[in-house]
Amino acid sequence: MSGDNANPYAPREWAPGEKPMLPGSPSTPSHPGYKRIAFGIVGLLICITGALSNALVTANLTNLQGVFGAYSNEIAWLPAVYVMGNISINLLLVKFRQQYGLRVFTEAFLVLYVLVAFFHLLVNDLSSAIIVRAAHGMVGGALSSLGIYYQVQAWPARHRLKALAIGLGASQLAIPLARLFSTELLQLDQWRGLYLFELGLALMALGAVLILKLPPGERTKVFEKKDFLTFFLMAPGMALFCGVLSLGRIEWWTSTPWLGVCLALGLVLVTAAVLVEHNRSNPLINTRWLGSGAIFRLGILMILLRIMLAEQNTGAIGYLQQIGLQNDQMQGLALAILAGVAAGIICSALTINPKHLSWPIVLSLIVVMVASLMDAQSSPLTRADNMYISQFLLGFSTSFFIAPAMLLGVSSVITQPKNLVSFVVLFGMSQNLGGLMGSALLGTFQTWREKYHSSLLGDRLSLLDPNVTDRLTQYNNLFASQIGDTTLLGAQSTTQLQTAATLQANVLAYNDVYILTAVLAGVTLLWVLWRLSRLRYLNWQQAKREAESERRAMQQLNTEKQ
Repeated sequence: MSGDNANPYAPREWAPGEKPMLPGSPSTPSHPGYKRIAFGIVGLLICITGALSNALVTANLTNLQGVFGAYSNEIAWLPAVYVMGNISINLLLVKFRQQYGLRVFTEAFLVLYVLVAFFHLLVNDLSSAIIVRAAHGMVGGALSSLGIYYQVQAWPARHRLKALAIGLGASQLAIPLARLFSTELLQLDQWRGLYLFELGLALMALGAVLILKLPPGERTKVFEKKDFLTFFLMAPGMALFCGVLSLGRIEWWTSTPWLGVCLALGLVLVTAAVLVEHNRSNPLINTRWLGSGAIFRLGILMILLRIMLAEQNTGAIGYLQQIGLQNDQMQGLALAILAGVAAGIICSALTINPKHLSWPIVLSLIVVMVASLMDAQSSPLTRADNMYISQFLLGFSTSFFIAPAMLLGVSSVITQPKNLVSFVVLFGMSQNLGGLMGSALLGTFQTWREKYHSSLLGDRLSLLDPNVTDRLTQYNNLFASQIGDTTLLGAQSTTQLQTAATLQANVLAYNDVYILTAVLAGVTLLWVLWRLSRLRYLNWQQAKREAESERRAMQQLNTEKQ
């Protein structure tokens, strides 16, 4: 491998097998076995470090709400601003790697990550925490791709797809990991314990990449002035969408005017960015490519999958938290989800095949449908240990589909490298926005169905019903030894009955959420199978026409010979 040291943008001559697959990615020289293992370990460390940043906050929102003395609608801004910062930064990160090189990219963003993690320790109120979380989202966006690059170095050429499956799947380990040990971290120094742990991970990752550097890649001048115009239109527009999706079901959609204002302003900004890009000769985001049938359908599919998989946090975990369970009481469930994610990563790495990328998605949809129908049998007595199998299956689906889905788009990017930024934006937005849309949709549906079931149950709570009077008598007997006043005793019994009715209404509403998820999975599965069947039929027709054309050509040739 040689190059012109005086000009960092001069083309390099690469040895066979070393040339980077895409602009901005590292070269792939042969490494000894011990170094491959080191690359794999560092890659896992970086992926988990980046993903845990948001997971630790998401898994402990209730505790952080108490620490900061905030309302639920205020504390919800912490994960929201992280996604706001994270969702649009890839517009610039891809070109930053291509123009300034991987070494600058790796070290600069990890140093920034460490600094932001350190500033978390100095935060004393919610406002400053929100500002720091937004910054963390921006610098954290660099770590996911960096972890994948390290994984790629860990595998020989014939197994490189396994690196993609492991690198993408490893980030899905963060949420169950955060629920496993974050309670102990909070006991150290409240919320500072979370960020102290995160700072330690970030320092370990920085030390590891300084010791074990990625091989160099090619550098090209790719930034244009209009790129920044697009960024400054797209980034705030997507941030406004994230704010609306995160806070909509808490503030409620139809009763909060600022949600409508943000949605309208976000739509104007994103539309302006799309118009700018659509009329550029060398666009940052190739709108025509993104609007093509195959890529558009892929984006819709990834968003739908992410919406369905939101059932895990919004549905099962949301229900258990609503009945009062904390993370330390759900450690068995977190282990089951963790095992499911790990199994999905392993199965994806072992079975991934560029010729059959759609079938892992089909299997994931079937598994989601089965798991959701299992959860739909819940009752007021359902607890975490009753959901081990279903949540294991959902965890499996979370990591099993993601690498094949990404490869469906990467295959066209390899032939058209200029579309790399467009695809990275599509993939990142489908995962981030899809997750927010899933939480918003399922959470709103649960609230609506809870009101519906509460009204039905309330209509049936009549003293003329012997079942109601029997239950009130049971409550009277239960509290008689503690409350001597008959009026207060009757009021307490009535309140207890209403609490039981509300719990039942919530259980029925969550069951409706699980059924909705199963229906979405079933409809999406039918759509995917129809598309696959249609594609196979068209290929068969094409092969038939080609065979017929070849047969006629042979007949004509034989006729001419005769």
